Amino acid sequence: MIGYADRINIDPKILSGKPVFKGTRIPISIVLKMLRDGATFQKIIDEYSRLTEDDIKAALDYSVFIVDF
Repeated sequence: MIGYADRINIDPKILSGKPVFKGTRIPISIVLKMLRDGATFQKIIDEYSRLTEDDIKAALDYSVFIVDF
């Protein structure tokens, strides 16, 4: 199992420190909003071809971590 820390990056130099997928400038908030609005994993991957299913799962794991924190 790959943890979200392997796929999520928080760097003040990238998008003012907003969580993004490593190696991209894609904020995880975009993916979480798409999921909230009913998008499937495949729809997200079609729109953001650099992302994988594991990236999307990492965003969900991260969101749970933040809520539990």
